[in-house]
Amino acid sequence: MKDNAPEIGTVGLLRFAWRQLTSMRTALVLLMMLGAAAIPGSIIPQRSQNPMAVSAIFTDSPTKALWYERFSLFDVYASPWFSAIYILLFISLIGCVLPRAFEHYKAARALPPVTPKNLLRMEFHTEWKGKGDELEVARQWFKKYRFRVREQDGSISAEKGFTRETGNLFFHLALVLILIGVSFGSLFGMRGDAIVNVGERFINTPTTYDSLSFGKLFNEKSLPPFSIEINKFVGKYDPVTNAPQDYTLWVTVKDSPDSAPVKKIVKVNSPLTFGSTRVYLQANGYSPIVTVRDAAGNVGFQGPVPFLPQDANLTSTGAIKVPDLNPQLGFVGSFFPTIGRANEGGGISVFPEALDPKLFLSAWTGDLGLDNGRPQSVYRINTDAMKKIGLKSLSPGETYAFAQGSITFETFVPWVNLQVVRDPGKSYALLGAIVAILGLLASLFTRRRRIWVRVTKKNVEVAGLAKNATPGLEDEITQLARALGRAE
Repeated sequence: MKDNAPEIGTVGLLRFAWRQLTSMRTALVLLMMLGAAAIPGSIIPQRSQNPMAVSAIFTDSPTKALWYERFSLFDVYASPWFSAIYILLFISLIGCVLPRAFEHYKAARALPPVTPKNLLRMEFHTEWKGKGDELEVARQWFKKYRFRVREQDGSISAEKGFTRETGNLFFHLALVLILIGVSFGSLFGMRGDAIVNVGERFINTPTTYDSLSFGKLFNEKSLPPFSIEINKFVGKYDPVTNAPQDYTLWVTVKDSPDSAPVKKIVKVNSPLTFGSTRVYLQANGYSPIVTVRDAAGNVGFQGPVPFLPQDANLTSTGAIKVPDLNPQLGFVGSFFPTIGRANEGGGISVFPEALDPKLFLSAWTGDLGLDNGRPQSVYRINTDAMKKIGLKSLSPGETYAFAQGSITFETFVPWVNLQVVRDPGKSYALLGAIVAILGLLASLFTRRRRIWVRVTKKNVEVAGLAKNATPGLEDEITQLARALGRAE
């Protein structure tokens, strides 16, 4: 038997594909796929956030790193497959929601449907002998409770609850707005972190950042030319619980090289603002100031070295590298703002404020590995090719001397971590989130229903229909019937 079914054709195939893409089921599947696709980005180190961890994977597991690289798992959120899911979801939501929005707009402006001929089939039907003025009373009652009304042939058709569908549409349109905000941020935004010691100046150039990532359409030429001089930092802590109470940072800022300096105060929730760029006070710690000399007394290094906090009491660890001496020297250190003794006999910090500071150092000599071409953390030293000299604990002003030279713990200064963020899509995402919540609440708590009143020479009929089987219609019809004069 010959099959005479017509071919779908190219246009028909494209129309079918568009309908499938813009269906709500496809949008939900893409949304779940986007959430699943984001999981590797939270498990595997990302090159834009932690390049040192990515480098460590290449060193420890080169085969695994190669496969990660092939599938862009070190740059998940910038990968082609993640972008494809994102773009398809964006198109699907727009194609699904916009036609529904136009249809809903037309339906909201249209009159309610005419009164059915047989109201007995409707919910909570009630009937009684009337007086003849029930239509006028019903008209006033519907107006009082803001029903949309249609009158025809001795009957009134009333409808209420369009806000339910409106809220549902606003919720989905808000998701589109959130996607627009996120895409704006990823295209035109930037984010960077810089540790700056008190007394130093931060200039908004790429070389002054410890970590920096640009959006796809943002580059270093777009950085605003501001500068921040760190004048003073004070952290207040609860003497009983050691919990932080307040952080205050005093700075001098310049919007451009030619502008006049302005003194400002920065708090944790009160950032500096330069146009669409904000500078947040993100973290704080201590930088021991040391002087390293060789055996002949020549200074090989002098200055502050930021140490990274390891606990709430700001017990900090760091590394001091002196590659200019021969032989090279390195120091693995721990800084304790207020020294105490652990149960095992080691040092701990018992309070985050520097009341009794101590610097514990482990001295090493040999090749620091700075010339092998591999990136290296400034806070760690690879001691595999080095020889240990000894251990020493120092208070401010003390010196540790050894055969290859000496190191003096001069003093310390606080440091602050400045987080510089430019996110032009943040306001759109925030507005979208607010609208989404309001739309969801309207969709969940609004009752869509219809009520009909028919008055004839003999009887008055009242009935209704609740969309989605929402409760409350029976009580509403009872109130209307009571207003129309039905006896209990």
